[in-house]
Amino acid sequence: MLGAIYIGLSGMNAYSKGLQTISNNVANLNTPGFKSTSVSFTDVFQQGGGGLSYLGGGLTHQSGAGVRFGAPSINFGQGDVRQTEGDLDLAIQGSGFLVLLDGDKTFYARTGSFVVGSDGYIVQDGTQNRLAVLDASGQAVPLNLDAKRTSAPTVTTTVKFADNLSSSAGTGGTATDATVSNVTIYDASGGKQVWTLTFKPTTSGGLTTWDITIKDQNGAEIVSSITPLKLRFLSGAVVDPSTEKLTVPGADIVLDFSSNVTNFSGGSTSTIRAASVDGNGVGALTTVSVDDQGRIKLAYSNSKTEELAHIALADFRNPQDLERVGSGLFELKGDDRPPLRRSEQDGVGKLLSKQLEASNVDLSQEFGDLILIQRGFQASSQVVSVSNDMIQQLFGIRGQG
Repeated sequence: MLGAIYIGLSGMNAYSKGLQTISNNVANLNTPGFKSTSVSFTDVFQQGGGGLSYLGGGLTHQSGAGVRFGAPSINFGQGDVRQTEGDLDLAIQGSGFLVLLDGDKTFYARTGSFVVGSDGYIVQDGTQNRLAVLDASGQAVPLNLDAKRTSAPTVTTTVKFADNLSSSAGTGGTATDATVSNVTIYDASGGKQVWTLTFKPTTSGGLTTWDITIKDQNGAEIVSSITPLKLRFLSGAVVDPSTEKLTVPGADIVLDFSSNVTNFSGGSTSTIRAASVDGNGVGALTTVSVDDQGRIKLAYSNSKTEELAHIALADFRNPQDLERVGSGLFELKGDDRPPLRRSEQDGVGKLLSKQLEASNVDLSQEFGDLILIQRGFQASSQVVSVSNDMIQQLFGIRGQG
């Protein structure tokens, strides 16, 4: 009967640990990336032995010794993926883990919010754990953005034009010259000029020639009316091939009229415009994000972008080799390291930006387990109570003698 008390106590102890596990799961219902722990129990038996449990005849007696709480098993099932506003909020749709580095320590996470730290590294918000990317040899390394905080200037070499210069402009004395303003030009050091181009038509033999003059934002002449650039059109309103690309003297900038520039009748209105201008000034880093391929993407104030390395994803054949260390992080038991992939390679899922993975706690399952544990605890405590009553009755036999 004393054995029955110990067996009952083992049940109460195991169910208490089960209650603690369920309590932790429920408490983390809204913790991003939390993975619930499964509740399990295992029976305990003793074999052989003598004393009161000994049976003669060479038979081995097997007696139950109660129950113990089973080894915890983490449920790595996918949690819901929820939209956020953070450019570096990351989640994984499918298998795989983000790799985080802290000195000689390596941690793994299913999701997380990241920021660019003061030292230039991309780190997990609130920690110094650095997000790892894949280097040229496929190894996980931290990425420093200090050298990428500015975008170098690029000199302007070509201005491409499009749309129509009205062939009827200038006739009847009612039309005005065509003007294209706010054409931004950059030199090699990032210096900026804003040009205004004026197109003045002259017609001879049914064909139109346009004299082009250019002034900067201060009114200084880049190309004067004395020596204008000349754009000619042939019959059919097409640009004369000999004038479809005109070089601005002293600036080595080409005015390109080779495509989509016409000379049809449009009354006094010309719609010609600068369709594209290459070159840019110095740009400051404005946004760090992740593209659809799982690469770090930088955007600058000069409208330039740059793609860097792919974010590293760890492929675990058996995620149960991981153990929790808190804050949604896991650490690998042992020295083996998992293979590293990039987004959507074999073995790992798709890396998502501006999204976080929610907890995978199933509240209905937890409440169902909670009821079973409560009943199990009650039953075990009843066994202890009954065993105690029986022992108390034994103690009373002597007094009845």
